[in-house]
Amino acid sequence: MTVELETGTRIRTRKAILDAAVRVLAQDPGASLGQIADAADVGRTTLHRYFPDRADLLAAVTQEAGRRLGDAAVRARLEEGPGLDALLRACQTCLTLGDLLTLLFTETISLEACGDEDGFSRALDDAIARGLADGTLDPRLSPAWLQGTLWSSLYLAWSELREGTSPQHDVVGQLLLTVRKALSA
Repeated sequence: MTVELETGTRIRTRKAILDAAVRVLAQDPGASLGQIADAADVGRTTLHRYFPDRADLLAAVTQEAGRRLGDAAVRARLEEGPGLDALLRACQTCLTLGDLLTLLFTETISLEACGDEDGFSRALDDAIARGLADGTLDPRLSPAWLQGTLWSSLYLAWSELREGTSPQHDVVGQLLLTVRKALSA
């Protein structure tokens, strides 16, 4: 049995292709593999060596999204402190996901397909349950409504950032103010 070791070059090339795929698909979900290869600064043959077809590339992008969302949950420390504070940290951290948010919002990839059951989604659910229990979130709102409001606010903030219509610090401030006022008890 031969085991192919991942060399530094292979890892960097794969990452470059995935990063380019996220950027390009965020702009045009129907982009060709050639467009993605060009954006990654690799040839089509190289892209096909890593991802034989579009389905393989999308599966890898979806897996990468799950990994990045899991990392975001860790960075946001969603298991710490009052529930509302955890959700506010989640908002700030999510904005750093960049074009990955576009892929989620346009349903080019889905949270469910990311294999995120035990990652970001679960951590958000837990933070919401904690916030309802600790009194920082409005008990008149259902957990689904609380999470939907958070994602809707993130969508608006990310749209503003992508359009470049407002400075990042203004967008983040408005996002946090909106979420705090909408969700707090």
